[in-house]
Amino acid sequence: MPGNTIGRNFAVTTFGESHGPAVGCVVDGCPPAVALAEGDIQPDLDRRRPGASRFTSQRREADRVRILSGVFEGQTTGAPIALVIDNVDQRPREYDAIRDLFRPGHADFTYHKKYGVRDHRGGGRASARETAARVAAGAVARKYLAEQFGVRIRGCLTQLGAIRASVADWDEVDNNPFFCADPAQVPAMAQLLDELRKSGDSAGARLHLCASGAPAGWGEPVFDRVDAAIAAAMMSINAVKGVEVGAGFASVAQLGSVHRDELTVDGFATNNAGGVLGGITTGQDILVSIAFKPTSSIRIKGRTVDTAGNPADISVTGRHDPCVGIRAIPIAEAMLALVLTDHALRHRAQCG
Repeated sequence: MPGNTIGRNFAVTTFGESHGPAVGCVVDGCPPAVALAEGDIQPDLDRRRPGASRFTSQRREADRVRILSGVFEGQTTGAPIALVIDNVDQRPREYDAIRDLFRPGHADFTYHKKYGVRDHRGGGRASARETAARVAAGAVARKYLAEQFGVRIRGCLTQLGAIRASVADWDEVDNNPFFCADPAQVPAMAQLLDELRKSGDSAGARLHLCASGAPAGWGEPVFDRVDAAIAAAMMSINAVKGVEVGAGFASVAQLGSVHRDELTVDGFATNNAGGVLGGITTGQDILVSIAFKPTSSIRIKGRTVDTAGNPADISVTGRHDPCVGIRAIPIAEAMLALVLTDHALRHRAQCG
């Protein structure tokens, strides 16, 4: 199974399944002499871990990270950094009743068609559990970006179902279980999630990301544009169905005189480009929005077929998020950090 690695100069390969012994990753290309300890990584994993509120999956995972290699006396050595996170709350028997059924909206069908075998325990490799390893690797990247360039990466939830929120106060993001920067919308979001949990249904979400402090010049033209790499990284996250950079699809309705980011002696007048022109960073904030589909594992009965092709009904029970977007902020932040670190190192390699 190829395709488990992201990045060139800063390359991350993840491994593990939802109900296997552990998930983890190997980070290759991290520069030496970066101060790094498990305590630098754990806070991001704590933000992502399940069971943190009643609105997320009640799977109880401590998500304690262990550094197995690549760090000596508190500093990176330049060698591959191996990170592992043990799975301690696996309940594979919860999936026995549907082991021969394809879950609508999941990768069950496509994995079966491609490989002829699939891990039915929570989705196996296709499970969002794999993203814990991405968050761990992303924490390494974030630390490097912050220390070397002063880059800060933040994210917040701007829409849950039909409820829209603004980016009113970044300081509020970690003060509520929705990672929402608009505290006025939190009660309505809580009510919607409670209703969804009772009915057995789910909702989608929209997330907004901002990377500030990245200098101008990162990225490559044509196929390796930094915005193309960001889009690919975001689309690699489970359940993501849309990515926008800057004004995104809103630019369709803008006039050219409005959309263009005019230059002044003090810099750009606007940032409809989202901090990227010609695939290269402008020095402005890098702005990205992503859309998550509603969770596919729901109790409401639906139609499917079994592995023999026979029609069947399916209802998925167990511990699932009524909205996968709620816990995705640390994941999306991590993916943005991985892309920017890779391009920072690529820029250093070519341009010094």
